[in-house]
Amino acid sequence: MKTSHIVLIAIVAVIVLVGGCATSTYNNLVSQDETVTRAWSDVQTQYQRRADLIPNLVNTVKGYAAHERETLQAVVDARTKATQITVDPENLTPEKLAEYQAAQGEVSQALGRLLAITENYPDLKASEQFSELQAQLEGTENRIAESRRLFNEATQQYNVYVRRFPNNIFAGMFGFSTKAMFQAEAGSDKAPTVEF
Repeated sequence: MKTSHIVLIAIVAVIVLVGGCATSTYNNLVSQDETVTRAWSDVQTQYQRRADLIPNLVNTVKGYAAHERETLQAVVDARTKATQITVDPENLTPEKLAEYQAAQGEVSQALGRLLAITENYPDLKASEQFSELQAQLEGTENRIAESRRLFNEATQQYNVYVRRFPNNIFAGMFGFSTKAMFQAEAGSDKAPTVEF
């Protein structure tokens, strides 16, 4: 066999191996990117569920606590702001995710104040409708926490895959980059103060 034939066969073999590796890596990148996108969609679904419950909760409290307008308005305003912020799963930058997380944090704080005022209204606490809404809201908050955890897990797996060698070479060639994850909110490392 001539040397030129051996060189040609070696070049073809290298091209086939690199092409196969690139194809496999690309397909894995797409698969993991879609997993992150699905997990983000699940997070948004749970936040939307909470946003849908808020008007019912506010209206129920309004009937009992008409003079608590400031607190009720804060909940409505926080909900409105949070539902106006959208984050594209293809462009999950730390800045956009932080903005989204801050808006959702405002909703959580406003809801906390709203639920706190119910202590002053024994009839409201006894209301079956209010109790059901409060239970649904609590369940939704748990679903949000779980969805965020699963999103962070999927994002971590994706980010590790994108950053590993030789995947990082192909990821750069195909335009895949790491994605942002949910971070703990400022001050969450300190226990809340409980006063009686």
